[in-house]
Amino acid sequence: MLRRLLQRHIPHQDTLKRNRSLRFLHPIIANTSLWILTRRSVGNAFMVGLFCALLPIPFQMVLAACGAWLLRCNLPLCVGLVWLTNPLTMPVIFYGNYRLGSWILDTPVQSAPNHLSTHWFAAKMVDILPVLFLGSLVSAVVIGVVSNIVVRLIWRWQVARSWKRRTRRRRDQREAIHRNTLT
Repeated sequence: MLRRLLQRHIPHQDTLKRNRSLRFLHPIIANTSLWILTRRSVGNAFMVGLFCALLPIPFQMVLAACGAWLLRCNLPLCVGLVWLTNPLTMPVIFYGNYRLGSWILDTPVQSAPNHLSTHWFAAKMVDILPVLFLGSLVSAVVIGVVSNIVVRLIWRWQVARSWKRRTRRRRDQREAIHRNTLT
C-alpha cells in the first residue's frame, strides 16, 4: 500500500529525462537503482531528504540528490522531502533549530528588535550562525535517523499485515472449497 501511494505521487523517470533544465543530471536520473521503492531505499530517502531539509544552507536539493546517489536511495522522494522547508515553514523550523542550538550551548536567545534591518542582522550574524548551525545539525541528525527507523517499521508492519490478510483469504477460500465438496 505504501509503495502504491508513493508510485502515484513520484514523477516518472522518463518525464525527468526529457526535461531540458535537468539534462546535466542525466547520469543520476538515468540510474534505475535510484528509482526503486523498497523499504531500504524509502527509509534512506527519508533520512537524507529530511536531513538536508533541516540544514540552513542553499542548494539543499542538490545536496539531497548527491546523498541519494551515495546511499542508493530513492532520488525523487529524497529531493521532494527537501521541500519540507519551504518559504512558509522555513522561519519556524530554523527558529526552532536556533532555540535548540542556544539550549545546547546554554547561550541566551538573541531577541529581535522592533524593526528588523539588514544592519542588525549583519551585526548579530556572528552570534546567531554557530548556534543555528549546531541546532540544525542536531535536529537534522535526530529527525533523519528517527524517520528512517519509523518508515522501515511502518513498511514492515504493512508487509506483515498484507501477508496475514493473504493467508486469511487463502484459508477462507480453502474452507469454502472444502465445504462445497462436502455438500
